[in-house]
Formats: sequence, C-alpha cells, structure tokens
Amino acid sequence: MKRYLTIVLLLCLGGSLAVQAQENIWQGTSCKAKQATLTAYMPEGTPRAAVIICPGGNYHWLEKDAEGTKVAQWLVSEGYAAYVLRYRVAGKMEYVSKYRTVIRGNRHPDQICDLQRAIQLVRQRYNGPVGVLGFAAGGHLAAMSGAFFDTNFLERYNIKPEVSLRPDFLASIYPVVTLTDERYVHKRSRLGLMGERTVKRILLRDSLSMENHMRPDMPPVFLVNCADDPVIDAHNSQMLDSALRANRVPHRYLEFETGGHGFGADSTKMTPEVATWQQSFTDWLHALSF
Repeated sequence: MKRYLTIVLLLCLGGSLAVQAQENIWQGTSCKAKQATLTAYMPEGTPRAAVIICPGGNYHWLEKDAEGTKVAQWLVSEGYAAYVLRYRVAGKMEYVSKYRTVIRGNRHPDQICDLQRAIQLVRQRYNGPVGVLGFAAGGHLAAMSGAFFDTNFLERYNIKPEVSLRPDFLASIYPVVTLTDERYVHKRSRLGLMGERTVKRILLRDSLSMENHMRPDMPPVFLVNCADDPVIDAHNSQMLDSALRANRVPHRYLEFETGGHGFGADSTKMTPEVATWQQSFTDWLHALSF
C-alpha cells in the first residue's frame, strides 16, 4: 500500500501527536479513486480502540477541520487510534454546475465502498475494536456501515475481505437520516449522495433512508443532535432513535436544546451544553469496555 512520504508532527492538546503518512485506500486495486484517502493518528502505547472518522459536508464536500483533524486530535488524547477518512463526494463544482446530469461523477455506492475499504484496512492492521464516528452526512454514512455490514460493496472491485466489515460501535453526530420524509429530509445531502440522475428514484431513496434499515444485530450506537440545529432537522435523529428502540439496539441518545450544527470537536463552535458530548461519548465507550 503506497503511502505519502511526509510524516507530519503536530502539537495539540499540550502534547505531541504523530500523524502517520496519508494513504490512497484504493492503491493496487481496480478502483481508480485517488482522492479517497485515510490518515492515521496514533496515540502513545496500545490504543484502546480504533475509530474511523467520517467528516460531514452534505456529500458535496468534507469539513476536514472541526469534523476531521480536531476529532482525531481529541481521540488520540483519550488513547484511541484515529483514522480520518476522506471519502468520495460530489464536489463543490458539482454543487454549482450540476455536471452529474451529463457524467456519473461520485455518488452512491462510492461513499460506502470507501468506508468499507477503510474498515477492511484498519482491521487488517489493528487487532482490536474498530468503530465509526460520523458527522452530518458522515453520520448517515456511519449508520450505513452498521446497517449494511453484511453487504460486500467491495465486490464490484473484486475484493472479498477476510475480515468482518461490521463496526464494533457507531456514533452519528447530528446525522442526516431520512431520504424519504420530505418534511425533514436534508435535500442537499440527498442530492449529493444519489446524483441528479437517480435522486427521484423512490426505491433508492428508501434503501438509503436509515430509519427504515435498523436491525437487531446493529453495533451499539451513540447518537447526538441539537433541537436548534438550523441545517439538519432534529427529527432525523429522533427517527433514528425510534428505529433503534424498535429493534432493541443498544444505544445512547443525547438531544441538546442548544448547540446548532457543525461543531464537531471544535470548542470555539460549542455552547456550554453541547460541549459535554465528547466526555459522554468516551464514558459510553468505556462502559462498552472500549
């Protein structure tokens, strides 16, 4: 697996954080998606668990700072190995030009392929629990990895993993959930995921609406949203919570009154109330023995 030659050393949270060389997750395969990368952040000593981070960005772009690098820095400070996934998205140019009306571009199932490939690679290298933490559209992607873990999306690239693609735990923070309920759907994320050619297909919308696909054998789920979220309607998380309860999936759901959207692990974007989510998350992991 080809890696970039540069190893960057960052100072964060009062200590040293080693950033391992970024890699193209599809190097050596039939998939030519060079933009899909995984960057590993490793703590000192043996990690408690490995966490794959999926930033948000309505499936058009990625919020790499608050929902990527800062999340990795925080997790490493807590003793976790963190892997920031740069998965395929439609792109800012598509948002302006709608070029996918002419060519395919990036759309489903590219994103879940990238995440399953990341899970495969991390499991092959790390003998311990592997979880997924996603924000907004990335929270939708994280939920897909739990709902569809026994569907090998990598088969289109002739890859048959010898490791489990089921995450050991999931966290969805202010996630996109429904793609069918027009009252609450985040239309930009739906379009980014599905593409202009297929966004009107009702069966495809249903197949990607996470409230319809929770299952009893889902991994444990940590779910967070804010009632005052101005971007993704709070009913998305409420619907996911209801689906998890109906299927008796072990989970913890926190809905804050204030906090808005897009705070990730950036303390400058948090209200005092929502700033407690990180401690709640690590407490939840510890209760799961991770």
